[in-house]
Amino acid sequence: MTPLSLPRHDTLVYAAYYAPRGSPRLYMLAGELSQRYLLPTDLLVGVIGPEGSGKSTLIKGLFPGLELTNDDDGVNVKTAPLYGFSPDDYFSGHTFHIDARYELAFRQKYEIVDCIKNAVAHGRRVVIEHFDIIFPALGYNAQIIFGVGEEIIVARPSVFGPRPDNIKSVVDRTIKFRRMAHSAEDIAWMILAQDYHFTPPIFHSDVKHGFVIRFAEKPTIDIEELEAKVKAVIAADIPIGQKGEQKIDVGGNVIACTGPRTHVKRSGQIENFRLIKEYKHDLITNEYMLVGVVGQKETAGYEDINEAGL
Repeated sequence: MTPLSLPRHDTLVYAAYYAPRGSPRLYMLAGELSQRYLLPTDLLVGVIGPEGSGKSTLIKGLFPGLELTNDDDGVNVKTAPLYGFSPDDYFSGHTFHIDARYELAFRQKYEIVDCIKNAVAHGRRVVIEHFDIIFPALGYNAQIIFGVGEEIIVARPSVFGPRPDNIKSVVDRTIKFRRMAHSAEDIAWMILAQDYHFTPPIFHSDVKHGFVIRFAEKPTIDIEELEAKVKAVIAADIPIGQKGEQKIDVGGNVIACTGPRTHVKRSGQIENFRLIKEYKHDLITNEYMLVGVVGQKETAGYEDINEAGL
């Protein structure tokens, strides 16, 4: 009996969580997902998501200490350790990472597949970014898949799905809302700091197609005035780009950001921005929340994830 054919009984179809913006919050969520869903017997782990969605950050949080082999932070000239795996090597690692799209620039697909199958067959874990690319050649699904778009989808596939391409279609469709919301949130923070002398961050949270800024005390800022200022920056269609490791440049204004890759390229790409015209009060924490929303109500397509054929 091979490691992937061990008898199991799973009831998880998929779970969805807001994908937080910024590496600290994403690390925290990844730690929770690891404890809740990952099993020692999960040898094939798929990760799916567009560029800049936070796949690498999620993997670092799920598997602390795992060496990533893609070139998100520069050209990695080292050969992926997976290619050097030998079952006869007593000191071989247990968990390997590989970025399928990156590796296809240097190796044939069958070479990558053979290495993955060899490691899994000998009880090693392989974490595959862009799993949807390698899945057709691999011939079998991952035991657990993490999809990163506006939400993080956690799925444990069965013969009825979900297939990697189903998950990819959802995350590709929803990532635009996360990018728009993140850019709108940082523009709002820029104005709060410059015009109202608030020092970010206070508290951060998430909401569907938007963001939540939490305050320990009720602000005296006029929400309509703040909204108008944010909309003016959006209408100016100024460029937004990464400026170093933890900063972004918003039309010449350099501000701190812990997720500098998860942004739209220009402020004009933020659609239908608005602020809820009252501060929401959390009676339990006694915090006041400013809520911003972008885009339109849209079906994500979760109902199409599984393909039971019934």
